[in-house]
Amino acid sequence: MGRPNRLTPASVRAAKAAGRYADGECLFLNVSKTGAKSWVARITRNGKQRDIGLGSVSLVTLAKAREACRDVRAQVKAGLDPIAERKRAAGVPNFRAVAAKLIDENRKSWSNAKHAAQWLSTLETYVFPKLGDRQIDEITPADAKDVLMDIWLEKPETARRVRQRIGAVLDWAHTEGYRPDRVLLPTAGKGLPRQPQGVRHQPALPYSKLPEFMADLRSSENISRLALEFLILTARRSGEVLGANWAEFDLDNQLWTVPGERIKTEKRKADPKPHTVPLCPSAMALLGRLQKYKTNHSDLLFSGLKRGQPLSDGTLAKLLRVMEAKDEQGRQAVPHGFRSTFRTWVSDATSYPRELAEKALGHALPSHVEAAYDRSDMVNKRRQLMAAYDSFANGTNGVVALAG
Repeated sequence: MGRPNRLTPASVRAAKAAGRYADGECLFLNVSKTGAKSWVARITRNGKQRDIGLGSVSLVTLAKAREACRDVRAQVKAGLDPIAERKRAAGVPNFRAVAAKLIDENRKSWSNAKHAAQWLSTLETYVFPKLGDRQIDEITPADAKDVLMDIWLEKPETARRVRQRIGAVLDWAHTEGYRPDRVLLPTAGKGLPRQPQGVRHQPALPYSKLPEFMADLRSSENISRLALEFLILTARRSGEVLGANWAEFDLDNQLWTVPGERIKTEKRKADPKPHTVPLCPSAMALLGRLQKYKTNHSDLLFSGLKRGQPLSDGTLAKLLRVMEAKDEQGRQAVPHGFRSTFRTWVSDATSYPRELAEKALGHALPSHVEAAYDRSDMVNKRRQLMAAYDSFANGTNGVVALAG
């Protein structure tokens, strides 16, 4: 038998001095220095002592506090965590909500705002479409494997980051009491094929097939096809294209300025500079065709199905699979591979200088000396280059040279 109760309604009202007053059976009346009174259940679980608040005296009577304390003790005796059970009863959040809380909690400790943006962007692109609306306590290693399967070989480094970030969200949910156990995500990789070691080039469509591919791409029109066409015509990364909004465009001067925070640099600079992209005639015409897809709730060029969200990179990859675009080895081409298509075309089919091609792709020059002396964006020369590429992609021109 437990110790008899020590408190009475009268003694609870009379308690004025700050401190704790024991009632027995792990229940305490807590009086703060300000005179506020509340109930606390002190429990021992897994060898550790914890205090669990049961509410204010103004809202919870002594009898109700004793009843709540008995419930807490019963949960501990059954091997349950009372705090976790309380959160579970209040409703288990979905993966998207837990990820948002984790990012918000860690934002101040991360070195720069871009890191938080990268975290969110990675989850929005690869994880939320499949797991975003799932309750956090229902997600299994098999679910994580299903997400990773789409990008494990195609984007090995990205896949590893995705796995780490899914694991971090699930771990945080466990510590907050939303999951009864941890999920060891390294085990999720055991059912996936072995990733190749070293540098792996993205599967890219041979440039000789580009005119035929563009004709096929333009045979019908939807927002996904327009996004892929714009990516090809500008030789930009999918993240830069899919995140584009109308405020970034100077249509009078036919220029697109990609903000630095959306640019992935080769050296992973903390603060990359904006990149100006001269728009070829077909890209300008495409922007005109995009006008009918504008929405009132978003300034994005390529809005996805979810309000305020862009198309996902997976949408473009799926489109390429449907179109059966393959590289010379028979591998499925990927959106990023069109940058290689462009770069190979410049080298093999034109006399444009290497530096101009690298500048068009937004690459840093390999030589520090070259970079120090090259302060120009070469916009006018790049405009000629992109116009020539446009002509080639349209099947109207082949080998070209830089005008004097």
